[in-house]
Amino acid sequence: MNTLEDLQSLFEKEIILNGNLISFSKKPTTTYVNQKQTGQIFSDKWTSLNSKENTKKLLEFNQTWFPILYGFKDETTLAEYLSSKNIIVDAGCGLGYKAEWMARLSPNSLVLGIDISDAVIQASQSYKTIPNLFFLQADIAETSMKNNSVDFMICDQVIMHTESPENTFKHLSAITKLNHEFACYVYSKKALPRELLDDYFRKQTHHISNEEMWAFSEQLTVLGKTLSELNVKFTSPEIPLLGIKGGEYDLQRFLYWNFLKCFWKEDWGQELSRATNYDWYAPSNATRFSEAEFKLMISKNHLSISYFHSEEACYSGRFKKISNENRIYRS
Repeated sequence: MNTLEDLQSLFEKEIILNGNLISFSKKPTTTYVNQKQTGQIFSDKWTSLNSKENTKKLLEFNQTWFPILYGFKDETTLAEYLSSKNIIVDAGCGLGYKAEWMARLSPNSLVLGIDISDAVIQASQSYKTIPNLFFLQADIAETSMKNNSVDFMICDQVIMHTESPENTFKHLSAITKLNHEFACYVYSKKALPRELLDDYFRKQTHHISNEEMWAFSEQLTVLGKTLSELNVKFTSPEIPLLGIKGGEYDLQRFLYWNFLKCFWKEDWGQELSRATNYDWYAPSNATRFSEAEFKLMISKNHLSISYFHSEEACYSGRFKKISNENRIYRS
């Protein structure tokens, strides 16, 4: 399945195919100010990271983390799972390295990467020789794909950045086939001081220039690196009113989880660490969820939990579509 006619069968709107890049005859636009700003932020982030070295580091990290997030023993187990899927969608694919990985693991599947940012255009150029991989620049909340058309839907580390994660989740659930699975990741809510500071910056992003935002991200990266190199550990009391958990902490991790995201990852280095701080504070849209809120969203969309994962940063899992009651939804 790689012809224009085959691809058109997945969409409600007329599409145009230019190599491996899909577009609509009429380019969609968003009226949401925050979503437009968020799309521009990620276009800028991915442009700054578009190098073979960076995508290699990101892919290597995700090849380990993705199976943990979604309940696969290893890459071989994931490949076996994907091989039974005709249509695989990576909703929010960024530079496309994860979609390319899926296409390599399952060469008989059609893999579609969708992203609102200009990164998807870069991805289409980077991976233009892979015959079963295609890309679409679109808001993942309004893909124009037909309901019940996707065998495996993936929205990894992205849905929180859409205008309404609940509506996006509803749409992606609707286009997933009955008795097939939707893999999704959401940010978890952190301690109260961290949540308040994060919310403050969601508003301030409209008043800070992009240059100032990158400078701020650089400062946070230097702070995170400096704190990590101190290698100071201490025991914190539990402070329930602030949502601070008790126990032994590294100083950098204590500040990171409870007050300020100052990300630093030694093997990623300055550039990727800085971009990670940037993509946390720069986007206007970055919703966080409690475990109960996420599970309620899952059940409301007639999905059952096949696998659920939780950690300090996130909740994730694979959710099986058990009812077509959401068929009335149209993006």
